[in-house]
Amino acid sequence: MAERVYITGVGMITAIGDDVAGNLQQLHAQKSGLGYTRYIDTVYKNVLPVGEVKHSNQSLFELAGVPIQEGLTRTTLLGLVAMREALQQAGIGDLNAVPTGFINASTVGGMCDTEKVYFDITDPEKDGSFLKFIDTLDCADCTQRIADIVGFGEHIATISTACSSSANALMFGARMIKQGLYDRMVCGGTEALTRFTLNGFNSLKNVDKQFCRPFDQQRTGLNLGEGAAYLVLESESFAKANNSRILGELSGYCNTNEAFHPTSPSPDGDGALEAMRSAMAMSGITSNDVSYINVHGTATLNNDISEGKALERLFGSQVPLFSSTKPFTGHTLAAAGAIEAIYSLLAIRQGLIFPNLNFSEQMEELQISPVTTLMENVTVNHVISNSFGFGGNNASLVISKYEG
Repeated sequence: MAERVYITGVGMITAIGDDVAGNLQQLHAQKSGLGYTRYIDTVYKNVLPVGEVKHSNQSLFELAGVPIQEGLTRTTLLGLVAMREALQQAGIGDLNAVPTGFINASTVGGMCDTEKVYFDITDPEKDGSFLKFIDTLDCADCTQRIADIVGFGEHIATISTACSSSANALMFGARMIKQGLYDRMVCGGTEALTRFTLNGFNSLKNVDKQFCRPFDQQRTGLNLGEGAAYLVLESESFAKANNSRILGELSGYCNTNEAFHPTSPSPDGDGALEAMRSAMAMSGITSNDVSYINVHGTATLNNDISEGKALERLFGSQVPLFSSTKPFTGHTLAAAGAIEAIYSLLAIRQGLIFPNLNFSEQMEELQISPVTTLMENVTVNHVISNSFGFGGNNASLVISKYEG
């Protein structure tokens, strides 16, 4: 029988908090982290809201516990901060004491730094000092640097599947555990804001100049964000033998690729529907067992229609409570799946359903609306967390209460 996969440690940093406790506090207070960038030199600095981590790179070096040095990009630093917390919460001091794999996710890699020297690269009169930044552009660079600093000596890998990246990292880690390759994996993702992504999404005309409004009739687009999150996954047998503190279970997951369009989901939500349905089947739960859905909910015109129709097709007239937490953090792209997996775990452990901020008007294409106020003292047993990426790369996770 395949091992069950338990969550034994979590760590994160986002626009609303430097750690898990800080994020929970702001979620509970219903305070958004959206605002305007302080650290990106862009013409949209005071035009397009973003979910920016409230620290300069120098401050992040201090939070990460490493000396200021070349080669560590903002993406790497955010990842290190989240990683330190996840390992500490799981009680892991020496990674080499037990073989531990590392699956990281990112879409921009070190672009946050390399884009600053782009014009130096094209200038033949420059002295070539920019060359030291080139390798950091690779998404795997931040993975390797985090692994080297923290001490991962086993399997490491990098996944880059747009907005579903860190959800897929969690799936990959869980599969390795179920196949008996490792008893412990650390999985998640890290992402920094860049001019490239801000300009790119703005060119697609799906960035809102106001704070984003998922599942609202008046929505006009997303707000980008940055952050990092990691979850420590352990096999059931190892977690119990190790006397690990079990926080919850990654009981089901599925990735589907509908390949409908490079940037647009299928209008009827075919891929999203199958991802949720298959994740529930793996988990062994029915529609009535789902307490809450942390939807992808980007507030773009196409995504919310597609995901909403998938929810209605799967659950009929009894769609569970759902909300998007992206109005708190912005859309953190590769990090979103791991961040929202932790939020799903918090919903279970704290008995909370988080509100979908900025909602005012139901979409005319749907019969459903998200939760708009914080719900407390709720019994939450199973949460579906959705992360749907460009190219129809759809990932759904089922996070479940540990009944030990």
